[in-house]
Amino acid sequence: MATANGSPSSSSSASISSSTEANDHNPNPSPTSKSSNAIHSWWESVSKAQSRIHALCSLLPSPSLVALAESDRPALSLLNSGDAYLAVSAALYHPSSGSGDDPLCQWLYDTYQSSDSDLRLVVLSFVPLLSGLYLSRVITSSHSAASGSAPSLAGFEAVLLALYGSAVKARSGKPLLISVPDLSQPSIYHSPTKPSAPAQKPVIGMLSPPLEPQIAVKSTKRASIVGIALDCYCSKISQMPACTKIDFCEFVSSWAGQDCPCRYEFDDLTNPSSPPETRNSGEGVHIESAPEEISRLTIHGRLNEECNWLSGGGDFRRGSRVPLPWELLQPALRILGHCLLSPYVPAEVRDAGSAAIRCVYARASHDITPQVILAAQSLIKLDNSARKKEKDKQLLSASGPASNPSTPSKPKKPEVLLVSK
Repeated sequence: MATANGSPSSSSSASISSSTEANDHNPNPSPTSKSSNAIHSWWESVSKAQSRIHALCSLLPSPSLVALAESDRPALSLLNSGDAYLAVSAALYHPSSGSGDDPLCQWLYDTYQSSDSDLRLVVLSFVPLLSGLYLSRVITSSHSAASGSAPSLAGFEAVLLALYGSAVKARSGKPLLISVPDLSQPSIYHSPTKPSAPAQKPVIGMLSPPLEPQIAVKSTKRASIVGIALDCYCSKISQMPACTKIDFCEFVSSWAGQDCPCRYEFDDLTNPSSPPETRNSGEGVHIESAPEEISRLTIHGRLNEECNWLSGGGDFRRGSRVPLPWELLQPALRILGHCLLSPYVPAEVRDAGSAAIRCVYARASHDITPQVILAAQSLIKLDNSARKKEKDKQLLSASGPASNPSTPSKPKKPEVLLVSK
């Protein structure tokens, strides 16, 4: 029925708007609205991932990539797909990649600008490859700059600047601080302080200074920009595929470029010429994960063959020797620490990290950089200790519980001799 002040349509619209305002102010929405919002968010995420996968298929035609778009979580399927990683890696290794008009770099840039967190993880998984190729080609282009034939790397730089810009926005101009206890004062756990004694003030150290916005990759800021990109990768490293970690470790070994025997200074080797990654390559491999590890090794074997073909054959290495300032080594050491000490990484990741940290130690010993020497030395000793514990555990399990000295034995009752009188 129409009222004197309005029509039925106006009254109904007023009631709808009032109900909408009530729902906006309602702190406890109904379960139906929650489920509908969750379904809408899931469908929006799936649609974004499908569109990005279809865009990638137009650049790299592959039947396996098309099949990823039909899964329930297309972005995560793309992240964990070995065929997709192989296809993108082979395209990035091409000598003409990385230029300003490179469509694959444009795809990575646009994908990272998406608000979907799973799609951003896909771009982060290629950060080791992008950083390694970029730094190696910068060295190569600096040698060929005099002849005027230096290749353009604007595509790589655009992706790295996108990662750097996201870190600048997240930190909001603030430095990363760390609280360190004052070692000149006695520990409260060993020497309890008196009630009248003043409380100890922790020493505040700066882990990373405030980041300045950058619109281009200058030579003086190159290490800092690449280091921030690696820091973004390190913040999500637990969700990264193992093949990306192996790529990073191999790049670090090439960046250090030290193959001298001082790499094995802290290793107790019977034959000093045999590297620890070859000696211990079989430790920690579980039978149930064998198909997955074989698949990962197959991916890297196919990638090496592809890159050898692109480079015209010869000895293939992930990169070349580059300058290693602290801005670049700090996140690199954290990533290597994860590869060496995380209990969830496969054996080949640990072996690649073991080889890389020894190369970093050798490089730091030749460059005489004390903070890198101390950090690398600590990781080497922790790696050796973890491998020794694992080896002892395997020996104890192989020998059986009867010969285990740590197994408590049940005390025997004293024998009672009956003597007749």
